[in-house]
Amino acid sequence: MSLAAAMPAAQAINQRIARDGHITVADFMALALETYYGRDVVFGRDGDFITAPEISQTFGEIIGLWCAVTWQQMGAPGGFQFIECGPGRGTLMADALRAAGAVPGFVKAAKIHLIERSRSLRSQQKQALEAYAITWHDDLASVPNGPQIIIGNEFLDALPVRQFQRTSDGWAERVIIQDAQGRLTFSIVPANNVPIPIPIAANAEIGAIYEHSDDITTLTKQIAQRLMRDTGAALFIDYGHSTSALGETLQAVKQHRYHNVLTALGEADITAHVDFGHVRTVAKHAGTAVFGPVEQGIWLRQLGISVRQMQLARDKPAAVARNIEQGVRRLTDPHGMGVLFKVIALAHPSLGNLEGFADQPA
Repeated sequence: MSLAAAMPAAQAINQRIARDGHITVADFMALALETYYGRDVVFGRDGDFITAPEISQTFGEIIGLWCAVTWQQMGAPGGFQFIECGPGRGTLMADALRAAGAVPGFVKAAKIHLIERSRSLRSQQKQALEAYAITWHDDLASVPNGPQIIIGNEFLDALPVRQFQRTSDGWAERVIIQDAQGRLTFSIVPANNVPIPIPIAANAEIGAIYEHSDDITTLTKQIAQRLMRDTGAALFIDYGHSTSALGETLQAVKQHRYHNVLTALGEADITAHVDFGHVRTVAKHAGTAVFGPVEQGIWLRQLGISVRQMQLARDKPAAVARNIEQGVRRLTDPHGMGVLFKVIALAHPSLGNLEGFADQPA
């Protein structure tokens, strides 16, 4: 049992600081989020934030149809691992399976695996997906080998990041300590082997911050190795930047408002923007074809979300049609989620071009 599972986040974090004098930003995130995702209500209006599948059913349906087409490009194997990382309340998977059911053979061939550690969320997922046989895992390592399609929406942003700060003496690691009054505050400690791209390091000004996720690096390598060995594709949608860049993006949200990261530990969602440029570099190095990142709005429109919107709104009362339109607009509008959120896909090179991406595989 982990430290966070054994005690509340605040107690675990304070104990670590008392022992070591500080805690890294990555360890702070991990401990806080393990407590946070053990809560009964996280998503939706009564929770702290709303994800795309909860905004409009069209989101999960588009992903489901993308998966079905990708499965056909894989040769429509009679059995494949259909994996979702961070499935929330199960809404995305339920919508995806319903839409993909229009493609003969897909649902029957899909062996569904959910990567989820929270017992509370597993219970909600079981209810949403009661019509299907589900296997839960704490991580990807225990998912059986074989052809696979992996999806993840707003999963990478919750993986812990380390922070590094440029000082007059070089790069230092940003950590969290307690001040004289016992309050949490940021500080720095000496850092060795800082994983910063040379062009970024060379141009950084004093005080600049660089974020790096060891967990995202490890997961990307793991997925790429699985795809190269067993074939298949992985699709991730999240908010972040297309190329590696400097800047602090660590943030907390509580009751749909931005919140001080260092307070109410375990009671607020803590995330950081995804460095899609790094994901792309790691995946390409492992040999996979990489598509994107592309803006979410562009990707959804290229896959026909506007057509699906019209189908859903047809013959509906004006108020219902308006709600459907507003949901789709929120997902695709540049002033909503359309630009900030990006879509990236990794695939075995034999699959060729993947739907929704204008660029050739790299």
